[in-house]
Amino acid sequence: MKAARSVVVSMRLPVESSRRLKRLANRHGWTASDLSARLVEEGLRRSEFALIDFRDSPVGRQAYIQGSSLAVWEVMMIVRAHKGNAKKAAEYLEWPEFRVLAAVHYTEAYPREIKQALAENDAMDFDALKKKLPNLELYKPLHRHRKSTRDAQATAAR
Repeated sequence: MKAARSVVVSMRLPVESSRRLKRLANRHGWTASDLSARLVEEGLRRSEFALIDFRDSPVGRQAYIQGSSLAVWEVMMIVRAHKGNAKKAAEYLEWPEFRVLAAVHYTEAYPREIKQALAENDAMDFDALKKKLPNLELYKPLHRHRKSTRDAQATAAR
């Protein structure tokens, strides 16, 4: 959410809000000014796009679909898997189509943000993920489970 240019806007906050702002900024290693700008931008986006919310994630602040655990880029990954068909993506997610369309509309307005998140996800292979999650193991099923001999005999006796 970086703006190419910026302007200074002065505002008054209640003392307690200022304290909370500074605490949150310090927690993230930001200035109060940077956090204020971020929160204003997120508030504007929330007011412009239905069902969009912003949350902290392991990779930073991201746009999410309200009432879900999915970031907008994750919904768009599902839309992409359904060849751009929002209705089919909604059926897959068992959501009403308007929830998927909220992600589509947000992506149309902020394509670089979402394309970057998709590209980062696409670049993540097992080895890269293993560096972030050292206990990660690749699941390889040994074989399909066969019925036990006793089960097979019981089935044959029927």
